[in-house]
Amino acid sequence: MAWFRSTTIRGVTARDDSVLELLPMVFAAPGEALARAEEVLGTDPSPLHASVAHQVIGIWQRDFGDTRRALAHLRRARDLAARAESAEREADVLATLGVALVHAGRTRAGLAAFERGVARGSGHTRARVLYRRAYVWWVLGRHGEALEDVRRAIPVLRQVEDVIWTARALTLRATVHLALGSVERADADFTAAEALWDTTGQEHDKADAVESRGLAAFRSGDVPAALRLLDEAAERYAKLGTPTFMLTIRRCEVLMAAGLATEALAEADGAVAALDGIGGQSTRKAELLLVAARAARLAGEPQTALARAAVAVRLFAGQRRTWYETHARLVLIEARVATGRGSGRLVADAAAVAERLAAFGAPAAPEASLLAGRIALDLGWTADAERHLAVAARSRHGGPPLARMTGWAAQALRARAAGSPRGVLEACRRGLDVLDDHRMTLGASELRARATAQGAELAALAQRASLVSGGPRRLLGWSERWRATVLSAPPTRPPADPVLQTAMTAFRELAARAEEARTDGGRPAPALEREQRRLEREIRSRTLHMRGEAPGDGDRFDVGRLLRRLGDEVRLVELAVLDGRVHVLLCGRGRVRRFEAGLLAEAEVEAEHVQAGLRRLAHPGAEARLPLVEAAGARLQRLLLGPAAAHLGSGPVVVVPPGRLHRVPWALLPALRDRVLSVSPSASSWLRARDTAPPPGGRQVLVRGPGLASGGAEVPGLSERYAGRRTPGDAPAGKEHRDPSGARERGEAVAAGGGESPHRERDGTGRRGSTRQGHAHVPGAAAVRGATVVLEGADARVPRVLRELDGAALAHIAAHGTFRADSPLFSSLRMADGPLIVHDFERLDRSPYRIILPCCDTARFASVGADELLGLVTALLPLGTAGVVACTAPVNDAAVVPLMLALHKGLDAGLSLAEALRDARAALPGDAVHQATGWAFSAFGAA
Repeated sequence: MAWFRSTTIRGVTARDDSVLELLPMVFAAPGEALARAEEVLGTDPSPLHASVAHQVIGIWQRDFGDTRRALAHLRRARDLAARAESAEREADVLATLGVALVHAGRTRAGLAAFERGVARGSGHTRARVLYRRAYVWWVLGRHGEALEDVRRAIPVLRQVEDVIWTARALTLRATVHLALGSVERADADFTAAEALWDTTGQEHDKADAVESRGLAAFRSGDVPAALRLLDEAAERYAKLGTPTFMLTIRRCEVLMAAGLATEALAEADGAVAALDGIGGQSTRKAELLLVAARAARLAGEPQTALARAAVAVRLFAGQRRTWYETHARLVLIEARVATGRGSGRLVADAAAVAERLAAFGAPAAPEASLLAGRIALDLGWTADAERHLAVAARSRHGGPPLARMTGWAAQALRARAAGSPRGVLEACRRGLDVLDDHRMTLGASELRARATAQGAELAALAQRASLVSGGPRRLLGWSERWRATVLSAPPTRPPADPVLQTAMTAFRELAARAEEARTDGGRPAPALEREQRRLEREIRSRTLHMRGEAPGDGDRFDVGRLLRRLGDEVRLVELAVLDGRVHVLLCGRGRVRRFEAGLLAEAEVEAEHVQAGLRRLAHPGAEARLPLVEAAGARLQRLLLGPAAAHLGSGPVVVVPPGRLHRVPWALLPALRDRVLSVSPSASSWLRARDTAPPPGGRQVLVRGPGLASGGAEVPGLSERYAGRRTPGDAPAGKEHRDPSGARERGEAVAAGGGESPHRERDGTGRRGSTRQGHAHVPGAAAVRGATVVLEGADARVPRVLRELDGAALAHIAAHGTFRADSPLFSSLRMADGPLIVHDFERLDRSPYRIILPCCDTARFASVGADELLGLVTALLPLGTAGVVACTAPVNDAAVVPLMLALHKGLDAGLSLAEALRDARAALPGDAVHQATGWAFSAFGAA
């Protein structure tokens, strides 16, 4: 932070100016200031000049290096100032020393140094000392004292026209206002400070101002702006070569609010290790440990949270930082509750923390009251619970979105304790409305998905209340209220950002080179992979900066409309999970019925067994496992459908599973095996897909990427099939597509060589060019056959592929697929020039109406947030795609070819994807490899 930095002292001679200039230089050009200060000490300087040089080195070490060295230099600077008989110089050094002592955890000694500094200084110098003591009060969490000292300092600094220190004081006051929840006052001070910084050359202070604006954006609830500003501040600090521990703390807070707790934990732990490595500030270490504890709790790691919070409490107590110690105790209690340690003692502890936080004016006070009330409710202490929850519920009427959601959660728990299901549902509705408004300010689909985790408790409370009071229809409505909400509106289109475009192109090229190196030599290329990861971080970071454009979803789910669209033949099976048990909501023939099935945990284990079985069946010679896989499918049916399996009728079935069951091969279940079957992330998503009209023109796009074991052998046959439908005036069809046995690109030829797994593998990325307007013949391996475009070899490059996919009626993309569990939106399909990633698809004006992805793992998702899915298929559905056929498991490459040819034969006959896939499975040979291949594919959507 830049708020405690020294500059020139009034009342010195002109010849001293060159040395005194080093003080403001520390945060304009830190490295240069340090070097020049060390040069001064090598020239046998006067005590006054030596004092300045030691102070400069002490400031640098205090903020960017070793605190112990900082204290040694600052004590030497103090002694030399006394020898120089300069009271003003001594006062200034004492203030710098006071800050260093407090950051070293020696609070009493630090405050004593400030007392001497205030007594020794006068006028302008005393105002600077008061400012720095105000900063220390802020570090200690004593906000009243901080505001009082800065109130005394600002008029004097303004009177002498000290622009730099006035701007610092305004920035500090704004930050204190933010800590107390006064966002408007903070914004006014930040604006005034920024205007002053624009008149100076203090680059570090300017970076600090950007960081502060990021903090203000976060406190006002604008997460994308906060991430953008903090990243900009990081870039500015990087140019100055200075560490950024305070920035890390703030960035971690924003990441947690965005649902990225695991990333926040990694960043905080990394910063703690770096701080320990340089012997850095004890105060910053304690703050980083507090952030890490909060992140660990949100990431579902209560033991890690306990460990981090306990050390933070101890450090804060030793530093006499009661404000921060109290916040750390709140996290400690939350972690203990998460480990199942609820007790009357914890109720009392949480209540005491809530009282202290309220006395401090801390915005976290309602969270502590909610915690106390929740623990009391679990113990059956209804009177105590009501008292604490009533206090927490007051926050529902104002403040940032997450604070209001805390209030509505408390109100819902109050209603539940009072036995009012209606009150529970109303509070949950209001709280989730707040979350919807917040979520739609986020432009990135990943942030929208992860933000839903904030509403998980409200949604669960509503589902339980609706089960008790409203029957199956109401339970269905609430199940839909929070299921796959990220699909309710298209993601914000990535901006026309040249830096982002350059990063995407460089990422694709590096990924292709890294893949080529692995294929050629069988060894990874560490340098390429490191640069690839750096570019991934840059792309993701800039994508997270996008602000949402769509308003809240006003098209609420209507059970009656769903039933009308299903009619008498189609059944929709929505699986809701309450308290770990699967509830089957069977919709059709004008009614919704509920059946209880098995435990979700048991179904997840069985689904993993099925996945392992399908993986083995992809290899010839594993036929003996077929009965075992079929038996596992029967067990899955009992766990997931229960008695509802006997009531499915004989017509088509739509399955809407929870996110944690996304890898179930539904066609393996006996009751679903021989019927028209489709899967949808939500009933709302199925309705939107059903209402999506195909684009005019009916263009088909067939893409064959490099390195497939079979060479994408179905593509030439499909090309011939669709070529027969060309319109009059088209060029005659010849052998314009490249024969799979002919010359191929180097990457294809190598990857298709011996030793390949029989599985269709995974990989990809790309970027969109302009929307295609015409379909004239393009020379090379791409062939336009009537309304069909074939892209293979050198033409299967990302920009060209995206141009052709935009607005197509049907796309068949035979390419290696890679699912990235660590970063789902970097899941990809490998093209000739590198990976085509999910971020690329989001640049399409309209993704293809139907998409067929015949390669392994293209239907894999990451389950995030409350019940959201991130992956290739879910990225396509909000962008205009009404139906996808994709694979949930590794499959035999050769066995896929007849399945795909049969699938397209059905589509050519006018069938839907689900109908064509059912018939294609039936047409396969009866051996284990082909049967397993058919079960591994699912039809998603309603096209």
